[in-house]
Amino acid sequence: MKISCCWLYAISKYGYPPSLPDTYRAVEEMAALGFANVELEGVREENLRAVHDERKKLKKRCEDLGVRVVNFCPVLPELVHPEKGRRVHALDLFKLAVETATFFGCETIQTDSYLPPLEFVGEAPYQEAISFGKRFQVKIDPAFRWNDLWGWLTDSIGACADEADRAGLKFCLEPRVGEIVSNTDALLRLMDAVDIENFGAVLDTGHQHAQKEILPLSVEKLGNRVYYLHVSDNDGQTNQHHALGRGSVDWDGVFLALQKHGFSGYVAVDVGGVPDLDAQYRESKLFLENLAARLGV
Repeated sequence: MKISCCWLYAISKYGYPPSLPDTYRAVEEMAALGFANVELEGVREENLRAVHDERKKLKKRCEDLGVRVVNFCPVLPELVHPEKGRRVHALDLFKLAVETATFFGCETIQTDSYLPPLEFVGEAPYQEAISFGKRFQVKIDPAFRWNDLWGWLTDSIGACADEADRAGLKFCLEPRVGEIVSNTDALLRLMDAVDIENFGAVLDTGHQHAQKEILPLSVEKLGNRVYYLHVSDNDGQTNQHHALGRGSVDWDGVFLALQKHGFSGYVAVDVGGVPDLDAQYRESKLFLENLAARLGV
């Protein structure tokens, strides 16, 4: 089992997005926790360009620590913006992210489907750090058309998949609570619409368990299109991201299903929003190591 550390560790500790000095601190602390593989993010244009500009020094520091960046996640909500010019600009930024991921030697590049362009009454999800277990209200504009939004999403994701493929990267999307693509079946529909083999899934156990999905069945539906894992635990009622073993996720079922379909990607610990962050990352890493030994996965 190839275990990695998610960027949610850095976000939980230093805010969203972490500054460049805090990015270095986070990578150093991930290494100190025993992780040899980590994620990295570039959040919107300013932070993405800053990470890209710093890439040589940051890679050198990772190499000195014995750490490899295996997944890069550009956060570019304007990929689904109603204005075409904003979507085109976001695609240009995605190309910069592909260049960054390639420089670090990543195996995968990841994105999300982001929030639909609806009017949120009060608080909206994912504006800052990830929010767990909150209630949201929306108003649907009479001019809103779902088919238009779906077309913007499929066009942008298809273009991103092509860019990643040209660079030799696997491209994957993470269904998340409250976003355009929030569950396994929505992602399968998007895969059918995009129809590019290079486009696969980030299976996020925290989000999907909170959506009341049967996670081993999600793996069966996605098959060999699961390219990357985000693993955290919760009680199946809110999308909390707790240490593995502290919730009700069927871990044996998930990993035996993954083994059936020949999964060989990275399993990234995705714990966040907890007071004892470092302890829960150590706990999760040990849980995975013991599970791998017990199941032979």
